[in-house]
Amino acid sequence: MENALENILSTYYKNEMLLFMDSHPEYFDNAIELAISDKQPYAWRAAWLLSSCMKENDERIQANIDKIINSLVSKEDGHQRELIKILLRMELKDEHEGYLFDICVTLWEKINKKPSVRYIAFKFIVKTAKKYPELSNEITFLTQNQYLDSLSPGIKRSISKMIKELTNEIRQ
Repeated sequence: MENALENILSTYYKNEMLLFMDSHPEYFDNAIELAISDKQPYAWRAAWLLSSCMKENDERIQANIDKIINSLVSKEDGHQRELIKILLRMELKDEHEGYLFDICVTLWEKINKKPSVRYIAFKFIVKTAKKYPELSNEITFLTQNQYLDSLSPGIKRSISKMIKELTNEIRQ
């Protein structure tokens, strides 16, 4: 039997879901728990909704960062993408950044993964490299043709743009 949040996730459009979450903040914690669960199709939808309705560095997410990161490896592609999107909007502790960086590198290197997951993982890799410029050598390795060949021209352009921005920031 669906609870109220699950019903919203399965029957409403995005704007209606956002209005619901805005009107019922008491469901935010339920959305977090659902987002890290394996209860599909609600889990990835809850993660998708959270990334849309959360604030930057949202305190309500902060206490659950360990759970979110630890749940990542066991999720399917789209679910992983949405969870990483949440984490991209958070200020992470060094140990969280390191662990998530390793997960994202692993996801990026799996060329059979969906390009959208790889793209979001790469986005986190670059975000981390901006903070820790010594990682820029790793970026060079990760952008060899073997990792880029399976991507669409649009994603390749986005990756190239991220690399240019990273290079410019490191030079400054």
